[in-house]
Amino acid sequence: MGIKKISLSFIKPRHLELIRLIKESWLTLFLATICLLVVAGTTAVSAYLIKPALDDVFISKDGRMLKLIPIAVIIVYFLRGLGIYGQEYLMSHVGQNIIRRLRNRLYNHIQDLPLSFFQKEKTGALMSRITNDVNTVKSMVSSVVTGSIRDLFTIIGLTFVIFYQIWQLALFAFLILPVAFYPIAALGKRVRRVSRKCLEAIADMSSFLHETFAGNKIVKAFGMEAYEKKRFYDKTLKLFNLEMKEVRAKALSSPIMEFLGGMGIAFVIWYGGSRVISGIYTTGTFVSFLAAVVMLYDPVKKLSKLNNHLQEGLAATDRIFDIIETKSDIKEDENPVVLRRGPHNVTFDNVSFRYKDVTVLKNINLEVKSGEILALVGMSGGGKTSLVNLIPRFYDVSSGSIYIDGIDLRKASVSSLRDQIAIVTQEPILFNDTVRNNIAYGSWNASEKDIEMAARAAYAYDFIQGFPDKFDTILGELGGRLSGGEKQRICIARALIKDAPILILDEATSSLDTESERLVQKALENLMKGRTTFVIAHRLSTIGYANRIIVIIDGRIVEEGRHEELMAKEGEYCKLYQMQFGAGDTK
Repeated sequence: MGIKKISLSFIKPRHLELIRLIKESWLTLFLATICLLVVAGTTAVSAYLIKPALDDVFISKDGRMLKLIPIAVIIVYFLRGLGIYGQEYLMSHVGQNIIRRLRNRLYNHIQDLPLSFFQKEKTGALMSRITNDVNTVKSMVSSVVTGSIRDLFTIIGLTFVIFYQIWQLALFAFLILPVAFYPIAALGKRVRRVSRKCLEAIADMSSFLHETFAGNKIVKAFGMEAYEKKRFYDKTLKLFNLEMKEVRAKALSSPIMEFLGGMGIAFVIWYGGSRVISGIYTTGTFVSFLAAVVMLYDPVKKLSKLNNHLQEGLAATDRIFDIIETKSDIKEDENPVVLRRGPHNVTFDNVSFRYKDVTVLKNINLEVKSGEILALVGMSGGGKTSLVNLIPRFYDVSSGSIYIDGIDLRKASVSSLRDQIAIVTQEPILFNDTVRNNIAYGSWNASEKDIEMAARAAYAYDFIQGFPDKFDTILGELGGRLSGGEKQRICIARALIKDAPILILDEATSSLDTESERLVQKALENLMKGRTTFVIAHRLSTIGYANRIIVIIDGRIVEEGRHEELMAKEGEYCKLYQMQFGAGDTK
């Protein structure tokens, strides 16, 4: 029963997929196999050469063999050296290439997953899958594939030698191997289980490091260095305990093989030695046989260690394929409609949306005409951002439909839909790249003139010219070299150069000071011209330009109209306005 369970663990589709990746490098693998055959063959031949060296040279004192055997030894070890180099290089090439493709596949799939996936997963944990987990698989591929082929061929070659020399003793030597199989297999299962927990602990640590490094300003501001150090110590202690469990499980396999191997060799020396004394075997035959048996147990012991690497790699493979096999809940239609560039009307038809079992939007009916500027206001958590996130299909509606010019978003191709939309968020997202590449992000065909015009329209050109390298200046991680207003204007330039007909502004000025807000607001006015625009506004004083305002409370549209009309109603909008200005916000 135990053997059956172990064999089944190797036929999971995800494990077969890894084997398929290995098979794709069949030519390199074939050449490496030839090198491994050379290594295994020369090992067997070196064991066999002990017999003529003892019997013909040292006992019979044959002068011709004295010349031939050293030459043979030199040739054997020269070929062995070439084989070792070839198999090391070629198998490393196979392993590294497989991991490169697996890493690319994992990253590609992660990029294709919806926004909801990234909100559930920790950034550091995802980084750990691509780095630590894939490196563990690389170790498995490099060591297990190389070692198993090499050691298997070595075992076959040495088996031939010992059966050719003394077949009766050879049979006994092989009786030891099945006895060792079961405990090693059981230990291997434990290694895989603990190894997965170790990888999870490493992922948790990576996530912790990402958070505390990114939020280091807050850590220092609140004097929480000691607290974060304690949390990190706890995580390293947990990882240490798991790693020691893994070490104990892995370390037990070697002593088992050593003890059983020692028993076999002791019997061979006792039984074979008595036959040499009685004259049945020659000294050369027995010593050659004994050397081959000693050499044989070495690759067998290595195979038991390779099982530990295999279990670690399979644990990492399971974690990698947990992500690769994650399905996106944003489905592309079988025959998607490609949306063309141009002015668009956007219609919400009785739209409701649930997120994590909470109904965020309830029966939204809304039509936004081409070129109209619609402002969305309401208390935090009311559903404003959720509503605009449905337009580019970051999420799908739970019920109802959203239409662009009468076409259901779910019928449109995702790429053409998102090509119609530009977004500027409250938190400006920039990349550790040049100013030029950040502005042209997603619009790689833009000319230098286009980039400069976008920068001017976003009121970013002047401060860019103040940089030493101007448009070639590297902005640093998340644009760390810029102020908040400068970051936002670069983001606006990026949206301008995309020239999308639908624009979403998600509280784009709420975190800025008065001067920065004034410049950003002027840039936004340039950006909104002629576009169907959704503006989520925290500061009600910044939406005087809106053609229409909707008030969203608890996931419902409760009021709709222009500023003056809503103030006259003295309803929810009026309350929000009075709350804001009553608190002294008169901007």
